Amino acid sequence: MTDKTPVTVLGLGPMGSALAGTFVDAGHPTTVWNRTASKAEPLVEKGARHARSAAEAVAASELVVVNVMNYAAVRAIVEPIAADLRGRTLVNLTADLTDRARDMAEWAAGHGINYIDGAIMTPTESIGGPGAVFIYSGDEELYQRWRPSLASLGGTHSHLGSDHGRAAAYDAALLDFFWTSMNGLMHAFALARAEGVSATELTPFAQGIGQLTVDLAPDLASRADGGNFPGEGSLIESNADSMGHLIEASEARGIDASVLRAAKAIADKAVAEGHGKEDYARVVEMYERGAF
Repeated sequence: MTDKTPVTVLGLGPMGSALAGTFVDAGHPTTVWNRTASKAEPLVEKGARHARSAAEAVAASELVVVNVMNYAAVRAIVEPIAADLRGRTLVNLTADLTDRARDMAEWAAGHGINYIDGAIMTPTESIGGPGAVFIYSGDEELYQRWRPSLASLGGTHSHLGSDHGRAAAYDAALLDFFWTSMNGLMHAFALARAEGVSATELTPFAQGIGQLTVDLAPDLASRADGGNFPGEGSLIESNADSMGHLIEASEARGIDASVLRAAKAIADKAVAEGHGKEDYARVVEMYERGAF
């Protein structure tokens, strides 16, 4: 396919609008649709065509991209127009669970719809620029057919495998890391502010801690995947003790420490099972087994 093939975008929330606007900017004949028609107006001003219905929208393009709140919302849009989608390619860039991604792929196959599941791992403002990150799963030949068009969205595009649930699995795990880290950062700001240190003052040092996490990830991943947890450096028992001090410091200043308590409970479980002098990567197995 050429990189200027017609494309339809279903869903014009902030991300969907960014996708559609980027396709327009890249020169693609772009048709858009949203339940709230007024959201299409800025895109029409840029040169997009507004379809009056989802069926009319998909009839305009072989490539249909959907980005809405969740897969329930996707199904509410596409199931009534399954016949209109037959023979077309539906690229679902909506975040949801792996089982729902696989169910969606099975539904699409049953209706003769070519299906690629995907996710967007960067914020709205990254779309169209070099920092955007897109991941996909499903039939690789189908993905490669449409890759030039999808590349118009900027950034990097990675195909992760034929299992339609792979992109959703990456998405869930990475968002888990992001939101857990974000809550850690907000808690750190609260603890610092309670001691008269502003969040702004703390931030350069917090960025260093964030980079430390990034630097440690490959070694921790290797230990987790290999089941190798030698107690050569950071021991679980000392980490649990450190978390205990942080809980005490937080609660002494009236700061909620429930997230830290949950993390310490996992570490304490590992210690109770005799793993206290092992590497912290052992904790991944505690999560996998359901420590509670």
